[in-house]
Amino acid sequence: MTVNPTVALLGTGTMGAGMAANIARAGLPLRVWNRSREKAEPLAGLGAVVAGSPAEAVEGADLVLTMLFDVDAVASTMAQARASLAPGAVWVQQSTVGVEGSDRLVALARDLGVAYVDAPVLGTRKPAEDGALVVLASGPEDVRERVTPVFDAIGSRTLWLGAAGEASRLKLAANAWVITVVEGIAESLALTRSLGLDPHLFLQAVAGGAMDSPYVQLKGTAMIEGDFAPSFSLDGAAKDGDLIVAAARGAGVELAVVEAARDHLARARAAGHGGQDLSATYLEH
Repeated sequence: MTVNPTVALLGTGTMGAGMAANIARAGLPLRVWNRSREKAEPLAGLGAVVAGSPAEAVEGADLVLTMLFDVDAVASTMAQARASLAPGAVWVQQSTVGVEGSDRLVALARDLGVAYVDAPVLGTRKPAEDGALVVLASGPEDVRERVTPVFDAIGSRTLWLGAAGEASRLKLAANAWVITVVEGIAESLALTRSLGLDPHLFLQAVAGGAMDSPYVQLKGTAMIEGDFAPSFSLDGAAKDGDLIVAAARGAGVELAVVEAARDHLARARAAGHGGQDLSATYLEH
């Protein structure tokens, strides 16, 4: 096992930047690449090498992490890196790509000749910056020890599942809950407001009880105050909503509430809120 594996992280956006910073702070040699180079440049101050291409980033790396928007971006980026992947490299795929996307990337890893760990994360920008993500990991047992230093750097805990692809499936279930909760908060606040009451009263009414959670108070307050700085972008939530609905239909499960929430996210995105936090769904109520 490599005690301090060399890591290449491809994608330093909302999540990837915080993850990369914590990998660097853990003392792991790190190369980073991002399509918009300016988003990767600040990581040079933490000792990361900013690469000009995916191929340059992965050359000689023991672990290759992908944290990109969707399956097409992941597949395209790894295709660019193909010729430079080191023998014995492990690909740790952390983007949310859904069931079909996960299966597609498992096949791509086989074609690339690399070990593949499917490891999406639970958490948004702040947990990523704090190294407090929950890592959902699935893949071959013989590489678990090799990827542990990275998972320890970016997360508060790791939940290992079975074969590669199981983690992506569980991530969909978790994000279905996130989307449902955020839409529920938005609707309760909108109803409170529309009935002639101060929306803050809803948050006060549920505070500290069984219906409350830190997330309810966080997102509810942000909605009322109009703070839609992206922690989990509405674009990303809408994309994940499509993946969740597709997975459910493929499994023969009806998710009427999630489908309605997904449709509302799509309307909010069409109204121009895609780059804002998913809590901006409140603006369309």
